[in-house]
Amino acid sequence: MTDYTIGYIVGSISSTSINRRLAKALEKVAPEGVTLKEIPIKDLPFYSPDYDGNFPEVATEFKKAIEDADGVFVVTPEYSRSIPGVLKNALDWSARPYGEASFNDKPTAVIGTSQGGIATAAGQQHLRSVLLHYNALVLGQPEGYIQSTPGLFEDDGTVTDEGTAAFLRSIIEALVTLIARTAPAEVPAV
Repeated sequence: MTDYTIGYIVGSISSTSINRRLAKALEKVAPEGVTLKEIPIKDLPFYSPDYDGNFPEVATEFKKAIEDADGVFVVTPEYSRSIPGVLKNALDWSARPYGEASFNDKPTAVIGTSQGGIATAAGQQHLRSVLLHYNALVLGQPEGYIQSTPGLFEDDGTVTDEGTAAFLRSIIEALVTLIARTAPAEVPAV
């Protein structure tokens, strides 16, 4: 079996983010051979084309982490029926300079949680539009709209509901399938 490293971006920088707990839950339920690793965004400055000729080191490291991962989860809250500005800023960094989009052909899955009944559905639709513009290979199914109820995710990522844990494993497995399906073919040595 091939081992996979999946990066994840949490679209919130809040210290009490329920989406960070969801990301930790993904780490906790990942099947053997799959490692999830955070790609942090909180230290990225506001993007400006003024940086295109001289990227800050934190932005270069951010882009490289995306490129080095076999696939990426974007774990997003929903702010005012869209994605948080801090997440959009990070995605803007990933796409610059022009022609060097880090998400190009990158297997990517979108997931998020909120306390509302439709979870982060509207925000995820906006996020999918942005990722598709960057030519990311966005997982279509399953869709990851998780309604967070009190105690569903503990601070360390433990999932208290087995149905939710099983669903999280299934979305990881679907992303791994997408990664395997879209990997370049290995050409045997002559």
